Amino acid sequence: MKILVLDDEADIREILAFNLEASGFEVREAGTAEAVLEMLHSGERFDLMLVDVMLPGMSGFKLVLQLRQKEGCDVPVIFLTARSSENDLLTGFSAGGDDFISKPFSVNEVLARVKAVLKRSSGDRAAQEQLMLGDLHIDLLNKKAFLRGVALPLSRKEYDILQLLATNRSRTYSRKELIAELWKESPYVLERTVDVHIARLRSKLGDCRGMISNRAGFGYSFECGD
Repeated sequence: MKILVLDDEADIREILAFNLEASGFEVREAGTAEAVLEMLHSGERFDLMLVDVMLPGMSGFKLVLQLRQKEGCDVPVIFLTARSSENDLLTGFSAGGDDFISKPFSVNEVLARVKAVLKRSSGDRAAQEQLMLGDLHIDLLNKKAFLRGVALPLSRKEYDILQLLATNRSRTYSRKELIAELWKESPYVLERTVDVHIARLRSKLGDCRGMISNRAGFGYSFECGD
């Protein structure tokens, strides 16, 4: 995993980088928020960022706020700060920080906090990649579906239909809309083809076939609640 250490004090960066690398992490260093923005705009990605609050130029708070609001970046952030008042903590969490470490700090504390935040964030991502809908479980990462723990033998298009409807449960899709979404490589697919795939999907869902609902004159939707 790659960690960014952002601090304007070179000795702090070196200490943190040395110990993080000794723990198996890949480390990149930066002394200003502007340098971090350049890294991200050039395509670099990090699994976690250690960000000093007091920086020359843009502050750590402003950097993370910009990353969250303008850049759409959701990388976990631990702020490093010599200020630990309640207002500072509230500002940091409002900006999108995941944790705080007060200076001066122990290296062991930093390592423990880093591992805890990484574990928590990886768990959050894993949860976001799973849909649990009654007896149906959809593994969005591995593109598989399970009914009461048993894998469903879905074709690629059957799975694609199920995922689209299940992840957009408030919406009803017409046949034309399903073709536009799922048969982009084959623009001349007939609407009857959609009906055939959905009939096969519903058959494989067995007694849960009612999850795929057909609203006459409107189209198909997913009707099972969470």
